[in-house]
Amino acid sequence: MERETEFGVGFGGTLPPGDYRELACSLEAHGFHVATAFGDLMMQPPAMVLATMATATSRLRLGVGCFTPWTLHPVEIAGQMAYLDQLSDGRAFLGIVRGAWLDQLGIDTTRALTAIEDTLGVVEAVLAGTGRGYDGTTYSVGTGTRPYYPVLRTALPIMIGTWSPKLAAFAGRRADEIQVGGCANAAMVPLIRGWAEPGETAVGKEPGSTRIVLTAVTVVDEDGDAARRRARTEAALPMHAIAALDRTVSIDPDLLARMGTLLREHRYEDAGRLIPDELLTHFSFCGTPGEVAEQAAAAYDAGASRVEFDTPFGLTEAAGIGLLGSKVLPILRSLGYGS
Repeated sequence: MERETEFGVGFGGTLPPGDYRELACSLEAHGFHVATAFGDLMMQPPAMVLATMATATSRLRLGVGCFTPWTLHPVEIAGQMAYLDQLSDGRAFLGIVRGAWLDQLGIDTTRALTAIEDTLGVVEAVLAGTGRGYDGTTYSVGTGTRPYYPVLRTALPIMIGTWSPKLAAFAGRRADEIQVGGCANAAMVPLIRGWAEPGETAVGKEPGSTRIVLTAVTVVDEDGDAARRRARTEAALPMHAIAALDRTVSIDPDLLARMGTLLREHRYEDAGRLIPDELLTHFSFCGTPGEVAEQAAAAYDAGASRVEFDTPFGLTEAAGIGLLGSKVLPILRSLGYGS
């Protein structure tokens, strides 16, 4: 199967609102294809971040990466996505994940698959505009319920983020893309693809047709050691949340316990120092432009359709995007990626 590859970035939703416009312009000028904004706990609402970027760009695809089914009702997700899609002239796509750190809100996420299925069902029913309704277990919308706002596209591209075999199989049935969040480990790509195939087969999709996206903390700098030091600090929290889900590596539970103690005290730099060298590049893209390009190329070689370089990008956001665009992407293009 011939596979197109894309370059993307992911924003953590932590910057001053005025910064996003200039950064989005820089991304489009450098030839990136996609920008996403996370919906993780205590980050800025992702559709608002992307709306700012939409007004500064004309080509960049803009994706929420991702909403959870717990903190925003699906009818509100539908409305925000319709607004973003209208504002961007059809460049929006919807991402949804189980979500992390939601224990801080006392939310039980054990029935995530049902909640995600119902969220998509409600969003799709609302955007269809026919009033068909949706009768779910976690969420429903009554027959005859129609939006009062304009809807540009009645069906949006869907991305589901997961490390789970069961949710990956569901994504194979329902999604255009599967995002593996916090992952720079190329070995996860064929594993996720294998988990998705039963779902693809069940609905008559071609096996392997669901695109795989790897997305992780990125720090690129000409000083590779400085980049790795920053990456350790930035990757500590997400790595602690998802490290045990990576079935291709063995991680000492005591290491995660010690990191957890430090992270609860907001000692992110100290927690990052505990990450061994061999694990750092499983959970972040980091180092010199050549080293980051090598990591990304390995992901593409393994079958990833997109690599997303995530916040903070470099020692500063602008410097990181500049190096990604001027040095990392040209290396990847010379290898045949990005088309």
